[in-house]
Parts: sequence; C-alpha cells; structure tokens
Amino acid sequence: MGEGGHIGASMPDTLILASGSATRARLLRGAGVAIEIAVPAIDEAELKASLKQEGAPAALAAETLAEMKAQRVSPRFPGRFVLGSDQMLECDGDWLDKPETREQARAQLKKLGGKSHSLITSAVLVRDGTRIWHTTDRAALRMRDFSDPFLEGYLDQAGEDVLHSVGGYQLEGLGAQLFERVTGDFFTILGLPLLPVLAILREHGMVAR
Repeated sequence: MGEGGHIGASMPDTLILASGSATRARLLRGAGVAIEIAVPAIDEAELKASLKQEGAPAALAAETLAEMKAQRVSPRFPGRFVLGSDQMLECDGDWLDKPETREQARAQLKKLGGKSHSLITSAVLVRDGTRIWHTTDRAALRMRDFSDPFLEGYLDQAGEDVLHSVGGYQLEGLGAQLFERVTGDFFTILGLPLLPVLAILREHGMVAR
C-alpha cells in the first residue's frame, strides 16, 4: 500500500520506492524526486541466510535483494518505475544486520571497533517486472579502537537510533565519532547510490535534465 493508502491517487511520473527506509525516502525527496512508498513483503533475513549459505558475495546479495524488493512491488504499479535498494555490511567475511537490541548493537560495535568494514549498496530499477537498470557501489570504513566507557556513553546518547541502521551507527550523526577513516561515496554509506539513481531517472524523464 502506498503512502496514505491510495495507490491510484499517484501521479504517473511518481517514482515508486520499494523500501521502508526513511533515509532513502529523505534522500530522494531532498533531491526533488517525487516518490510513493510501497514496502515489499519479503523476509530479508531468510534471503540473506540463503544467499550466504550458497556462497554469494555481499555485492551480489545486495543486488539480489534490491531487485527482489522492486519485483515484489512492481505488479501493483503497471507502467511505473519501481526502485529497489539494499545495503550490506561486511566485516571479516561476516554480514551484519540491523541490531534488534542494545546488546546486539554493543556486540556489533565491539566487533567493528579497530577494524575496517565495507558497506555495499545496490539499486535496481524495474518497470512492469523487467529490470532496466542497476548499480552497485562500495565504501570502506575504519572504526577507531574506542574504549568500553566511550561505547556505553555512545549507546546511552544514541538511544534507539542504534537500532535503525546496520552496524549500530549513523555516520551523519553521533556515529561519526566512531570512525577514524571513511573512503567512498557519502550517499552509498547512507544506503542509496543517489547520484547514479538521479542520472537514470533523468534519462527517463523522471527528473529535469
């Protein structure tokens, strides 16, 4: 169901965002893209576990999940462009998911502390069930070796925000204090390769040239 529950009320040129991510919606709207949100009903954890068991690299997992999100939503919006996106965090060969509790966030941050990890973000554009474009980008991040008292203070100050992103941090906010080096596109780190997405939308007349 789209925002407000009125699928038929959408403008024909409105992009369908197959994601419940508030950050992705904010990035697109901030860039002037008219969107309607349609959250796909898929079990991401189960799909990731299956892909991991099959030996899929993290980049392929991100692309596969992004496309599945778009494909799941596409039949409800004939003739419309549907954007799916997914992000994977990989550290020492392990994939991390969004923490569900403060304890899980603490464990993830302890694992990441003093190490480098990758954020791999993929976006797939689908129309009438056909994939017409995709892109995948990777950013490298290194966390500093922070102390346990700092970590507890961070968790106290960040509160439930640590549960809203994989790794338990938001780089655009308090999470910046966790890092010593970041290499890569800022939008990719936030969860959407925005500039390539805007370029393909421009090609299809969804945003002004």
